[in-house]
Formats: sequence, C-alpha cells, structure tokens
Amino acid sequence: MKQIVITLLTLVSLAASAQADRWQQRVKYTMNIDMDVQTNQYKGVQKLEYWNNSPDTLNKVFLHLYWNAFQPNSMMDARSRRQGTVVLRKDRNGNDIVDWDARVEDRILNLKPDEIGYQNITSIKMNGRTQKTRLHETILEVQLDKPILPKTKVVFDMTWDAQVPLQVRRSGRDNPGTGVRYTMTQWYPKMAEYDYEGWHPTPYIAREFYGVWGDYDVTINIDKSYLLGGSGYVNNANAVGMGYEDKGAKVTVPTGEKKRWHFVAPNVHDFAWAADPEYKHIVRKTSDGITINVLYNPATQQSFDALTPAQKATHKNDFATYATAWDKQWETVGDAAVMVYPFIKKNFGAYPYKQYSFIHGGDGGMEYPNCTMLAGPGLGTVFHEWMHTWYQMLMGTNESLYAWMDEGFTEYSTNLVEEYYRQQMRKDWATTNPAGLKRSDSVAAILPLYHKDNYAGYLALARSPREEPLTTHADQFNTNTAYSNAAYSKGAVFMEQLGYIVGAPVRDQILLDYYNQWRFKHPNVNDFMRVAEKRSGLKLDWYRSYWVNTTKTIDYGIDSLWSEGTGSRIRLRNVGQVPMPIDLKVTFRDGTSEWHYIPQYLMFGDKPAEKGQEGRKVYEPWKWTHATYEVETSRKLTDIISVEMDPSLRMADLDRKNNKLELKW
Repeated sequence: MKQIVITLLTLVSLAASAQADRWQQRVKYTMNIDMDVQTNQYKGVQKLEYWNNSPDTLNKVFLHLYWNAFQPNSMMDARSRRQGTVVLRKDRNGNDIVDWDARVEDRILNLKPDEIGYQNITSIKMNGRTQKTRLHETILEVQLDKPILPKTKVVFDMTWDAQVPLQVRRSGRDNPGTGVRYTMTQWYPKMAEYDYEGWHPTPYIAREFYGVWGDYDVTINIDKSYLLGGSGYVNNANAVGMGYEDKGAKVTVPTGEKKRWHFVAPNVHDFAWAADPEYKHIVRKTSDGITINVLYNPATQQSFDALTPAQKATHKNDFATYATAWDKQWETVGDAAVMVYPFIKKNFGAYPYKQYSFIHGGDGGMEYPNCTMLAGPGLGTVFHEWMHTWYQMLMGTNESLYAWMDEGFTEYSTNLVEEYYRQQMRKDWATTNPAGLKRSDSVAAILPLYHKDNYAGYLALARSPREEPLTTHADQFNTNTAYSNAAYSKGAVFMEQLGYIVGAPVRDQILLDYYNQWRFKHPNVNDFMRVAEKRSGLKLDWYRSYWVNTTKTIDYGIDSLWSEGTGSRIRLRNVGQVPMPIDLKVTFRDGTSEWHYIPQYLMFGDKPAEKGQEGRKVYEPWKWTHATYEVETSRKLTDIISVEMDPSLRMADLDRKNNKLELKW
C-alpha cells in the first residue's frame, strides 16, 4: 500500500481553503534576486502565479511598489511634512510639540539620488504576453490585454531594478541607530489584495498593510560575508552555514564573491529579510521543536559613546562591560521567547510554522511573517512584535481598515505575556499580586493593572478633542497621536472590556475560537463579533456599534442611597452615551458584601457570574433609553460602608470619581 504523507504545508493550505462562505485569492512567488552591496541596488526576476478564486472577471490588477515612497515630494513625504505643522501642545519650555513621526519628519525631502528608494518594473508579462502599465507612485496598475476569468490561474513574469533607500521608515539601509546594513521589507513587487470588497490598491503613505495568502520561493545572491535572516526557512542551510546548518554538517564556503541563499515560506502573506556582515546568530528551541533565531549586530564604540554619563556608569564606564551586557540582552530575547511560548500556545493558539526569527533592524519594531525587525532587544517590543503573529500574520486582516484588530488585540495579548514572563522570573506566580504593582493615588490606582497604560492612553484620547472612530482608515486619521491611541490603546481596551461584558473566561475562549476559525482567512470585525456572540450566547452588535463606529464614551455614577422599609435602595445614573452592563458591589460593616448584576438591555442575556461573584443578585436589564436604575438590598442603610460600580476597573468609565461611594458613619 502506498504510504500517504500529509505535510504541515498541506494541512495549512487545506485550512486556508476550507471556507464555505468566503473565497480568497491565492499567490505563489518565485523570485531570484542579485544584490550589489556596493551600489545598494539589485535586480529581480519574479514569477507570480495568481489564482482568481473570486466570482468576478478581473480586467486589471494592481501591484505595490512600496519603495517609491522614499522619494522627495512623495505622498509619504508630503503627509509627514504636513503633520509637522500640526501643533499638539506646548512643552514645559513653551515650545511647540508637533504631530509628525520623529522617524520620518522631513528626511525624505532631503534624500540624495543615491539615497532614495525605487522599484522600477522593466518588463511584465501575463501568460507570456507583454502587458501595459500605469504607475501611480507606489501602486502599479496593470491593464490586462485579456481578462482573468473567475476560478482561473494566470502567470505574471516580471523583471525589475531597485535601489535600497537610506533607512527612513521600516525598511532601508545603513541605519545609524542599529548599524544594520539592510532591512529588506516591502522590497518586491507585491500583488494587491482583491476580496469581497474589491481591489485594495492602498498607497504607501504611513502605515499598515494587506496581502494575499500564498507561498514564497526566494533566492538571494549577495556578498558571501553577509548573514541573512527572514521569513520562511533557509532551504539550503548546509550550504550557507552561519548557524543554520545541521549539527555536524560540513559547510563549504563558495569560491566566488557571492553566496546563494534559498528561502521557502509556505502560506504567508508577505516576505521580509535582513542582511549584515556583522550579525551574530543565536539559536534556541521551544519544547515542541520550533526554532527561535536571534540575529543582531554587536555593540559598537559609537553606541557606547552616545550613552549618557549615568548610562555609562551602569556599565562601569567600560566598553567591554557594555558589550557583554548587550550580548546578554539579545540572548535573553531567545530565552524569553522559549519561556513564554507555552503560555502563548495555551491562551492564543499554537504557532503553525517551524521557525521564528528576531532580527536586529528597522526603526523600532515591525512584524512580518515568521520574523520581526527590532531596533533593540527590549522585551516589551519583542513580545509585542511576536504577538503580531497571532493578530495579523495568522489572520491577514486588512490593517488599513481594522488597524485596531491588529494593534489593539496585539497590545492586549502582549500585556498578558509580559505579566506571565514577570511572574515566571519571580518564581512566585501563585502568591504575587497581579502585576506586582503597589496601589497609589496615581492613575494606576484606578486602572486595570495588566492594561493600565492602554486604559490611560484611551481615556486621555477620549477626553481630548482629537478622537476619531476606529472605523477611520489608518492613513486618514487627522493626527498620528489619534491613530496610535485609537489603534493600540482603544483596541486593547475593547478586548479587556469585552471580558467585563461577557465574562473573562468566556472572552478567553472567544480568542481561541477566533484563532481556530479564522486563521489564514482575512477576518473582519463582523467575523470576530459573530465568534464572540456564538461563544457567549449574547448579542454584541451594540458593543461594536458604540465602541468601534463612534467616539461616544462611558460614564456611570452612583446617584443616591436611601432607606426603604427595613432595607435600602441605591439609584445609579448613566451620565454617558454608551450603555453597559453593571457589576455593583455593596460592602457592609461586618466585612461581608453583596454583588448586584444589571444586564444591558441590548445584550439579551446575562454573563455568567465571575470568580468572587457567586450568589449575586441578577436584575432585569437596564434599558439604554433610561437614565437611572435602582437596586435594593435587605440590609439597613447604616450597615453599608461602600458601594462600588465595576470594582474590577475594566469598564472604561470616563470619570470614575462617582463610581464609588464610601460612607463614614
């Protein structure tokens, strides 16, 4: 009998295609790149197989040419300089603080001809026939001589020349902050996404991406002194060596000036790589065999000299001590990844690939399939970028339209991963209070411990005049500040607050359902909400409508208390515009307490009692049209010492001062 072998790629591909209700396009890239490290230019040859799985006939296609943004007076340049005229506030010295991205500012305008980026398509054919094109800066429109019919495949063959721009934003060369030679992201002609909403030829202006699921076969010819890391797997590991080779394998250094690197990346929606002759390579393994690669540049005298006197003092004013500490930090990146992965797998789903690489490069932290570019080894950024694997790289959501589902969900999960790591490092997970933070009179005292920074960021935005709905296109926010606090902070609050609405254990299961049902399938906000509704048994469209589509805010308060008969009554008031369910805790002189739960009318159901709320009293739903609601207790008014709405602090109430009433008898 013939043996049947089912590979990981086969299973992943089946998962991607097993959709009864939504089609998606498919691509396969085969690329051959020849890099000249003297001129910082390269030539590319690409075969792009494109499956039109849609019911539509396509008369044109669009390709992204991202690096054309790094030219004076490009859309990215113009927008950045415009934001430099938007004054957010004054600093302590009375100087204007403007809205532009400090990594970009007006740097593109000042790039010289040998510093700009470009991607110049020299030829493009479909099924062997030359096609007409029209360039729209970072978007190439291909005007097809014959339409692509539904349920058919075509092959595009193209050649192009490119110049690696000086590092400005995400990609580029010779970043003085990292010393890395090449961060190769957004570096090839990439097919734009066509989905149920049509084409998405989004120009490269500021942020966020959307790509077609597919397979990549990439060959890179580059100076043999360079070490590479990137998406996918090094398919000729024993030929390139440099830490990729099998244990005990003999690596033969090529006799020519260049080395051939062959990468294969199955079922991803982008491909990124980086290269440097000074890279150090650390390898770790998770308990279930996933390879963790860490590539970084060693410390330099220049970076040591740039430290403040106080920073130098922490390294005994000695470069060698500093260099040793730098190496240790990057080793910790690999060790930390191995430590937290079991927690990630349990709570957010398994990583379905064989390797992940943390690569020194870029201008901060930026996620790509199977790898991330990091300007430094800070674990906060490391964990955040890795969690993007779950909330973008495995989902493929249109980030331009749903940036908060990418950044916000990532922020939420990152906070939990960071906390798990802290507790593991303390070795006292069971006994330390959450986050190990002390209560104080600061803002941290009135925010959830795990997510306090995101709650603070959202509340600051909501109290400002700059908030815009989460439905705003990522590039079209009026300010970078509004975008950041919306996508990252308000998006994270969405998830934690969902746990308040449906119950934290239910929310946790929703995330696993989301992973199981929608990975590799381009989900949108409605897809997520349906998962949440099915798991919770509650109607949640109202939550999406208020939190995502508007800038309306939550504000509840305790209105009054009074005696009635032998018991007491408590009136609550909705001062804000967003209706919510209410957890109310009443505490008595004898140390006992009662929980009162008021469902929100539009939920059409109740959340399960959470830990510590056993025996709660459940009321009829609070109708969102009614400003007040009353609850009652059989205890005398003089027995009550405090009444508090949402003691968990998960409800993002704009003014919490009236959420707790303490009685001094």
